[in-house]
Amino acid sequence: MKDRPANSGLLVESQADEMDMSEAVIVKSSRLKSVVWNDFDRIKKGDTFVAVCRHCKKKLSGSSTSGTSHLRNHLIRCQRRSNHGISQFITSREKKKEATLAITNYVDPGQKKDDVLNLVNIRFDPEQVKEETNNTLSYNFDQRRSRFDLARMIILHGYPLAMVEHVGFRVFVKNLHPLFELVTCNRVETDCLEIYVKEKQKVNELLDKLPGKISLSADMWSATDHLESSYLCLTAHYIDESWQLNKKVLNFMFVDPSHTEDLHAETIMACLMDWDIDRKLFSMTFDCSSTSDYISLQIRDRLSQNRFLYCNGQLFDVSCAIDLLNLMAQDALEALCNILPKIRESIQHIKQSREGQAKFNEIAEQVKVQSQKVLSLDNPSMWNSTYVMLGAAIEYREAFSLLRENDLGYTACPTEEEWGRTCTITGYLKFLFEVTNVLTKANFPTANIFFPELCDLHLQLMEWSKNSDDYIKALAFKMRTKFEEYWDKSGLALAVSAMLDPRFKMKLVEYYYPQIYGVVALQRIDDVLNCVKALYNEHSICSPLASIDQGLAWQVGSSSGSLSGSGKDARDRLMGFDKFLHESSQSEGSKSDLDKYLEEPLFPRNVDFNVLNWWKVHTPRYPILSMMARNVLGIPMSKVASDSAFKTGRKVLDRDWSSLKPTTIEALVCSQDWIRSELES
Repeated sequence: MKDRPANSGLLVESQADEMDMSEAVIVKSSRLKSVVWNDFDRIKKGDTFVAVCRHCKKKLSGSSTSGTSHLRNHLIRCQRRSNHGISQFITSREKKKEATLAITNYVDPGQKKDDVLNLVNIRFDPEQVKEETNNTLSYNFDQRRSRFDLARMIILHGYPLAMVEHVGFRVFVKNLHPLFELVTCNRVETDCLEIYVKEKQKVNELLDKLPGKISLSADMWSATDHLESSYLCLTAHYIDESWQLNKKVLNFMFVDPSHTEDLHAETIMACLMDWDIDRKLFSMTFDCSSTSDYISLQIRDRLSQNRFLYCNGQLFDVSCAIDLLNLMAQDALEALCNILPKIRESIQHIKQSREGQAKFNEIAEQVKVQSQKVLSLDNPSMWNSTYVMLGAAIEYREAFSLLRENDLGYTACPTEEEWGRTCTITGYLKFLFEVTNVLTKANFPTANIFFPELCDLHLQLMEWSKNSDDYIKALAFKMRTKFEEYWDKSGLALAVSAMLDPRFKMKLVEYYYPQIYGVVALQRIDDVLNCVKALYNEHSICSPLASIDQGLAWQVGSSSGSLSGSGKDARDRLMGFDKFLHESSQSEGSKSDLDKYLEEPLFPRNVDFNVLNWWKVHTPRYPILSMMARNVLGIPMSKVASDSAFKTGRKVLDRDWSSLKPTTIEALVCSQDWIRSELES
């Protein structure tokens, strides 16, 4: 085809509009391969060919020498093309499927492969969308970019991959832009995996450049269609160079139920090494379970062999505080297992008819119930809703008792003893509810906020254990046993993080420990202070020499094919010399960051205090202690999001995604987290 002048499209359009179409005939030809002819009729009058838009009836040149670019441009602008009917699409979709293959020649075949891959990294830019909307006439359609935009949309919003083959979606896309080549489910899955690879590389680079350590949390998920199918989600938590608390999902792996705890530990270690963060790990947060305890112990021992952990791993193993609170709440509800059905049946009885509700309201007025709470049934999978149900029912207890005397059909009323126990246990739930709210809805959910809340809970459990009712006392003992197991593992990390809050320092530990430990409180306080000093000393000797030694130890361990290598050589012994220099300098009279920090007055307490912002401002004054604060305050004392704080059981994977291959599921879940965090930043 000969080159045409740049304004040829306008010329042929104006000439065609002026043409008299009487005695014109529609030409059918198998040579019309372009997809645009699905929206145009080619009409011949004499020796002239005209393309008539089937939607707005506009006439353009249909000559073979005019090409089809002007027809494509018209379809983009055509206001009436949206009238395509879904039935029309269904009847002709098979023919159009082959025709769409011709669109691929619209993309520049000379485009470099690297340029195509870079399309994966395109971010959604609202300003760009606005600009392109205002410049529709100069818009150049890019099939590959649109394809990756579609894949990113599916990842971001959790849409099913199969949506690309839904008739409604295909109609929408073709009416929106006829040049877009519709993709298959397999194609969009491949695109999602390609996005995952690119996004993973970005996260890898980010983790490598972090100024501090990384803490990890492990969470178990279930698939919807196979409840026995489990997935392990590993999430990195860290404080970045701007002193912002961040987290990134690193892995979402299928877990074979037949695997032992040792294999689970090996799997996690493999993930750490794949991300190259085994040397940067500070702590790990697991559920409160014996299985989790064993796995974390295995990982801690492996990392300690290569001296990757501070304080010999004393702060490494942390249990999730919200998981503990949920387990204790379940203990409380289990103690009410014979009473809860009666309360639910009581509420159902008065709610089953308007007459029943009206009669109950009259009785409530007779016994002078002042409550404004509404009686409603709970959602057993959310223990806070059960707490709310119980709280309302207790305030109407006298009305329920009188209803039993006046309504022979009502037989589910609890006894006075049962009401008494319900009141006591609901009080326990109230305390757990309030603590959970404080810990999950905090503006700055750093590790320091957990210590005072859990100390108060510790003291409450001690009081609850003194109840004269043996039934209640047994419940309190059961809850206290769980708490003390948690406290033995995580109490030291909680205390150290509280010390790094300038509003409290060691004073909060000195306030609570005598109430908790009594005569041995001073020893416990010294244990915390000694850990703080040891942790500070290890941070203070983090010199380039120490980094080289750790890197050499890693190489020795890796060369033997495991992490069990000793990593010893002559230079390792100089780490003790570094420690000697540091300690001798302290003894010569110069004050350390830690000494200055502990001696200075407490920072005034206020509601909106941001401990990370305080350390950001005071980093020049406490250069070593701020390194320690960055690592300790980044420990995830809870791994539960606020919207899942009261849920019982595991998190459940979306039904559409759960049927996919494990590798695809991991790519989708991880990429979704990374893209969302990028958009929020």
